Amino acid sequence: MTRIATWNVNSVKARLANVTGWIAETRPEIVLLQEIKCETDAFPRAAFEELGYHAAVVGQKSYNGVALLSTLPVSDVLDRLPGEPEDPQARYVEATVGGLRVASLYLPNGNPVGTEKYPYKLRWMDRLHERARALLAEEVPFVLGGDYNVIPAPEDVYDPVGWTEDALFRLDTRRQFRKLLNLGLTEAFRALHPQERHAYTFWDYQAGAWPRDNGLRIDHFLLSPGAADRLVSCTIDRGPRGREKASDHTPVIVELADPVS
Repeated sequence: MTRIATWNVNSVKARLANVTGWIAETRPEIVLLQEIKCETDAFPRAAFEELGYHAAVVGQKSYNGVALLSTLPVSDVLDRLPGEPEDPQARYVEATVGGLRVASLYLPNGNPVGTEKYPYKLRWMDRLHERARALLAEEVPFVLGGDYNVIPAPEDVYDPVGWTEDALFRLDTRRQFRKLLNLGLTEAFRALHPQERHAYTFWDYQAGAWPRDNGLRIDHFLLSPGAADRLVSCTIDRGPRGREKASDHTPVIVELADPVS
């Protein structure tokens, strides 16, 4: 069994005790982090190595940043999403781990919609679509996990009407997400929990969103057919969101059975 967790930690150094404590408790084989908010060389690598994890990190000063941690060796690291070489934002890291191709991604938020941020989001999703197509052509099982900044459906947000024109829920955003799925990818949580409501992964720090459970489900795992065939479970661990100095996101964990030899 391979367990993969994804978690937007909203500054790895500010929440290092929370992050390492949760990893030590749950021991996923692979951990995907987003919004680490530090340069690559400033990532607290030693704290994770002490827990037995290798790390592939793509950082950026003060903003964005992603990491892939694994108890297994990490190889063939790709440190940017292809398609826009001049893009300076650290939002994607992909590597081979234990026969899987795994990516940690932090998709752009896209707000405010009337600025360049929204077209950038849609272009980034186009690039992700092309990367997924290329991976499918390689016929290697893969997992694309992270903060997608996409609310896939009305049941994934506490107030669908109020969020209609937000970049996370606009029709164009959801169409792009659906285009990804139409390649043949499986969205792990909904595949196993089609009727579950209030299955949120993010609660804003403002307006009492956490105690009122005014949340969004924006952290996802998309699986290739070869990975989806091995899908055992996908769960949201709300515990970390209720702790002191919590990130505004909480971890999602997917479990894959070992491949049949």
